[in-house]
Amino acid sequence: MLLGPSDPLPVRPRRILLTGCSGSGKSTLGRALEARLGLPYTELDGLFHGPDWVPRPEFAADVAAVAAGEEWITEYGYSVARPLVLPRAELLVWLDLPRPAVMRQIVPRTVVRRLRRQELWNGNVEPPFRSFLTDPDHIVRWAWRTHAETAVRVGQARERRPELPVVRLRSRRDVQRWLVGPVAALTPGAAPVSGAAHPVERSEPESA
Repeated sequence: MLLGPSDPLPVRPRRILLTGCSGSGKSTLGRALEARLGLPYTELDGLFHGPDWVPRPEFAADVAAVAAGEEWITEYGYSVARPLVLPRAELLVWLDLPRPAVMRQIVPRTVVRRLRRQELWNGNVEPPFRSFLTDPDHIVRWAWRTHAETAVRVGQARERRPELPVVRLRSRRDVQRWLVGPVAALTPGAAPVSGAAHPVERSEPESA
């Protein structure tokens, strides 16, 4: 089931996956949904990156613990994590922003983080600007190079979970329309979106 930014959600989701290339706005949307729906948001980068950018050996176990919870929001990222979270998800949100739009977000964000020496996860900060030229996996180059891979992963997820609702958001305007429309309709005391069914809990989804 592929939904747009104005389409009502068929159920009130308890477990939400966010997908999109680096810089598409997943963490921003995750925090916004956490505030609106009261579901805890876990950023997978924070579980994966240990000090000095060394991958944490506990990553898979930590993701499994998140996936086992009754309520959560997290990203549909990392090859080892995707099979753990997809079978439990009740909604997949696809940030399908065009590559130029992603660049307009990730370049200023990366510059500001570097200038401010902003801590990202476990003491890590953005590397020096020169690493853009020397590191093929610099976050900006990575976002450019892997932009098209999200659509492939979404297609694979829909094959494994054809019943899973997928919300496709193609711009920041779409994100805002979705938050003030279908998402707002799920908050306590909100008037339902026109044509929407009353949100209900549903049974545990079957594993793919």
